[in-house]
Amino acid sequence: MIRMLLHWITTALAVWITSRVVPGFYVDGAMAALIAAIAIGLVNATIGLLLKILTFPLTIATLGIFWLVINAIMLKLSSVFVPGFHIRGFAAAFFGAIVLSLVNLFFKKLIAPSKGNS
Repeated sequence: MIRMLLHWITTALAVWITSRVVPGFYVDGAMAALIAAIAIGLVNATIGLLLKILTFPLTIATLGIFWLVINAIMLKLSSVFVPGFHIRGFAAAFFGAIVLSLVNLFFKKLIAPSKGNS
């Protein structure tokens, strides 16, 4: 339970950071970022998973680049459901997806670093 709560908070923080870096990617406050984190997770777990399965051949043909397009679509779709979370245009969603992924990766490595051979 603590791990899930920590993941939710770090994802909301990543959404907020992304809104500060990417023009056209807006979050109106902490509550909107927290709700957006939940919406992004739910949309990715349902519709996003289905789209990634259906477009897998195209993803293979583009060497994985098409997943960025799918992630951008999922972000844009999530912004429709959350008041205070707005994405203006596909370019903002596309670059927002890249930045959000990188920030989430950074937080994941910061919180749970991989155990190396010592």
